[in-house]
Amino acid sequence: MELIWFEDFLELCRTGNFSRAAESRNVTQPAFSRRIRALEEWLGVSVFDRATQPVTLTRAGVELQPLAAALIRRTQETREQVRAAAAGEAATLRFAVTHALSQIFFPGWLRRLEQPGQGWTVHLSSDTLQAVETLLLEGRVQFLMCHRHAAAPPRLPADAFLSVAVADDLLLPCAAPGLLAGATGDAAVAEAPLLAYSTGSGLGRILRAVLGPRLPRLLAVPVLVADLAGSLRAACLDGGGLAWLPRSLVEADLAAGRLAVTGGEAWAVPVAVRLFRPRAPLPPAAEAFWRALASPSVRG
Repeated sequence: MELIWFEDFLELCRTGNFSRAAESRNVTQPAFSRRIRALEEWLGVSVFDRATQPVTLTRAGVELQPLAAALIRRTQETREQVRAAAAGEAATLRFAVTHALSQIFFPGWLRRLEQPGQGWTVHLSSDTLQAVETLLLEGRVQFLMCHRHAAAPPRLPADAFLSVAVADDLLLPCAAPGLLAGATGDAAVAEAPLLAYSTGSGLGRILRAVLGPRLPRLLAVPVLVADLAGSLRAACLDGGGLAWLPRSLVEADLAAGRLAVTGGEAWAVPVAVRLFRPRAPLPPAAEAFWRALASPSVRG
């Protein structure tokens, strides 16, 4: 049995396609297929139904998916704990942060937690919510920071992960001043060219859950679809359309008049910024960092 078999299994679960999964794992498709087959031979059951496109999980595969993620996570955690013990007090904190928060919010938030002599080294990974959730599920990071709304829960089982709210934010319908001259309120939102998030985006997940019933165009006819808030912000600044952007990302643009909020308060979506971690014990420095979050100064 090899750990890479389970990593391959989870990647194929995510993509549903052997070619894309093999490319993501940096192996040829024949080699990737052989590793999946080796896993099934070791288990003694088939875990994928290859007759469908995209491939789907068998009942055994459904049972295996959370167990494989837990196995990888615990293996990574064991390695981190052993390394931390060997290095004494030297510590590395590994964060996965959604792109919208990594650019402006996260650096300032982290500075407020700094203490003299703490000796933390911070490694930051930034991507879509789907990608950073996978990093936490597989134990490759200790903490995940993302926007959170009750209508669009994350893919993190509550019995395996803890979380704490560290700030409040708003998703605001933003456009370049003058783009919708003469249109106000709901009419402005109804007439604007829409810039939307992809299905892998956490903000897109929230907006589809909260605003989709009120604004079907958000789901059906955007003029641009992108993974990252930064890409939609750039399109907004260029006059390309209307996008729901985090206030934490565009506060300076709004203050300088480069962007304007469109449609009024009824179209703003309140969200929380939350930090997630595994319930299982983390290395000492990561546990000390988690305890530091109790400080009132942590909230943004």
